[in-house]
Amino acid sequence: MEPTTDDSLRSAPRRRLSWDARHAQLLDAFRDLLRTHDLADVTLARVAAHAGVTKPVAYDHFGDLSGLLSEVYRAFESHQRDALVAVLAGAPQDLTAVADLVAEAYIGCCIAEGMELAAVVSALRGSTTLNALRSEAELAYLEICREALEPWTGAFDPAPLSAIPGAGDALARSVMSGSLSTAQACATLAAVVRAVASASAVTDATRELGT
Repeated sequence: MEPTTDDSLRSAPRRRLSWDARHAQLLDAFRDLLRTHDLADVTLARVAAHAGVTKPVAYDHFGDLSGLLSEVYRAFESHQRDALVAVLAGAPQDLTAVADLVAEAYIGCCIAEGMELAAVVSALRGSTTLNALRSEAELAYLEICREALEPWTGAFDPAPLSAIPGAGDALARSVMSGSLSTAQACATLAAVVRAVASASAVTDATRELGT
């Protein structure tokens, strides 16, 4: 008797994923669950079941749910930096264009993640893990901004650049709540970027006059 399709599928060995591939699969399963469930209802065991693996596999990868949430946040920040680097690679050579691209990339990434990322941040809020992750990620992101802006401003203290993610997060939330359009959010954030750069340029000019 010829084996049926179902028999063939049952007899076929299950493909074993690499650690990285399994890690990515579990993260995807978590994001998929967040689209249809409240974060309070999502457990690491549920993520494992959704990915079709046993609970020990999920715990081996993340330790606990907080570890998984941290990974999701870290992946978002990495994607945000990569997106900024990509758009800046082909940026026209002027401050206005660079500011527009920084703003569009930031707002675009936040909106793409949607309320799922907001739920993750809310769950981690107050934890030392999130504080450390945000601080590290912000420094790396603002360094990219500094390198893109300095050709138009001269060397400057990057501390004022912290206004960019602060404003960007608030504007993205307004877009997701429906109180602001994406275009309005991008234009407003671009104005913040230009203001920070302009203030740095004035500071540099003042310093030169004082020498």
